[in-house]
Amino acid sequence: MPKGPGGAGRALLRVLGRMRRRGRLLVLLAAVALLAGGVCWVLYGSSWLRVEKVSASGTQVLTPEQVLAAAAVPVGAPLVGVDTDEIAGRVRSRLPRVDSVDVVRSWPHGIGLKVTERKPVLLIKKDANFVEVDATGVRFDTVAKAPAGVPVLELGAAQSPSGRRFDEERLLHEAVGVAAGLPEAVAAQTVQVKVGSYDSVVLELTGRRSVVWGSGEQGEAKGRALTALLKAAPKAAHFDVSVPTAPAVSGS
Repeated sequence: MPKGPGGAGRALLRVLGRMRRRGRLLVLLAAVALLAGGVCWVLYGSSWLRVEKVSASGTQVLTPEQVLAAAAVPVGAPLVGVDTDEIAGRVRSRLPRVDSVDVVRSWPHGIGLKVTERKPVLLIKKDANFVEVDATGVRFDTVAKAPAGVPVLELGAAQSPSGRRFDEERLLHEAVGVAAGLPEAVAAQTVQVKVGSYDSVVLELTGRRSVVWGSGEQGEAKGRALTALLKAAPKAAHFDVSVPTAPAVSGS
């Protein structure tokens, strides 16, 4: 019978086997490196996937042009390398009216900016202008003309015994909470929110009607009670929902 290879032969075969495996591994690694290099070149070095178009949507008071100018997206830069968080940060810092902005890549050549603007729920009179305040209490813009349907704040805390305990900033947040929580039908008729103290909020409605609201607590229940009173007594001049379980009307 033929004899198998000797010890030296077997060692040689093992060496050759390892060399073949190592050669295949090197070929595979080289192919991966070439592929990775090609991908990197396409993404960063070529002109195929670069920013060519930037669009903005979701604006109401602002214009798309204002958003694009604030974003300062680097047109011509590789799309994959654009820092979307940095762009969003620029928009929010340069345009305080913007509450949030979503920056997305639109392959192969676009960047899309979807903004959500802050909505004023209250106005603060400042000389001949008005400061807009959103539902979180952020004062985000000053305008020359009061937006329709947004009540003006009147603070009388200086004359209130509770003024030391509840400063104007605290009372502002109280007023904002009341204004932001009003039912839509009531908010449309509210022209002024008067705050004398923490538990003395009065709404002035169209038609020279007034509402004693009390504190900002139980806002939802007070809103329901006031809505019902406005329907039941449309000619009444004074409403009191400070105790929503026992609302009252007077005048006509």
